[in-house]
Amino acid sequence: MRATISLIRREFAAYFTGPVGYVALFAFLVLNGLLFWLVVGLLTEKGPRGVEYPMQVMLGGAESPPGALVAGVLFWGLFPAVTGIITSRLVAEERGTGTIEALLTAPIRDWQVILAKFVACFAFYLTLWATTLLYVPVLADWTVEWQGAVTPYAVATLAGVLLLLVAKLGFWFDLNGWAVLLLGLLGLVLAVGGGYLHATQDERHLVHIAANIDPRPVFTSYLGVVLAGAMFLALGLLVSSWVKSQLVAWMLSLLLGLLFVLPALARWQFEPGTLGYSLAYYVAVPEHFRRDFTRGVIDTRPLVLYVSVTLACLYLTVRSLEARRLR
Repeated sequence: MRATISLIRREFAAYFTGPVGYVALFAFLVLNGLLFWLVVGLLTEKGPRGVEYPMQVMLGGAESPPGALVAGVLFWGLFPAVTGIITSRLVAEERGTGTIEALLTAPIRDWQVILAKFVACFAFYLTLWATTLLYVPVLADWTVEWQGAVTPYAVATLAGVLLLLVAKLGFWFDLNGWAVLLLGLLGLVLAVGGGYLHATQDERHLVHIAANIDPRPVFTSYLGVVLAGAMFLALGLLVSSWVKSQLVAWMLSLLLGLLFVLPALARWQFEPGTLGYSLAYYVAVPEHFRRDFTRGVIDTRPLVLYVSVTLACLYLTVRSLEARRLR
């Protein structure tokens, strides 16, 4: 466990010691900043113009006005490019510099290596999206009122957040790996469970947040972003294990990622209800967001696709690394 955590820490820190992480961060912030600016403009429009689902514009699912449609094409065209940048160096750099041999002879299993690299890139991906949480109060039109009600559920929530912070510090200061994992899991259970019970069972709260716009599309959209991102990252990690060049790894990741994007353009070629239309919808990630996630709907079919492709790619990546060890 200690070796795995050390490798996660090294891989995550590498994003901030080289240009790859900053390129991905810059591209991501510019793109989402432009989309947020477009959403705010549509929300403040006067007259019949505007937007019904703000998250559709933020995640490239709106078909009108024309500006939102162009932004959607740009978003989903760049999405696999950004995830490809994040994953291109993970194994390809090790192979290109020759450090893969030292890694393969270290006292750590192949699946631990792949798990550590995936967790690190996934953590960086979540860090990118965490910056967009600043947009949520505007997208859901929040009003915040401090009530200061201290209840057992509120205390459990605060204790969970504190344990998560302690686990985070323990992770960076190289404390016992199992202790960090247990503290993190306990903190997550207390924070999520206590927060849910505090929100639903207590009459008064520490902070009362009221959303004047239905908040469900925000939550379901972020759920889709997390799971779809995991799928694209796992695909990019698999490609990175095949080649030595980071540029080649990025290009292949982009091309394979577009296989889950371009079918959205083919849906107009099929009649609704036909087999072709169903297949195009099943693999087209933009369609999942346009029809479901950004409207506050959770369809299990996209979730099954994301999870199954993620697990399959991680398994194949481990096998790819094992095959290199046996050469």
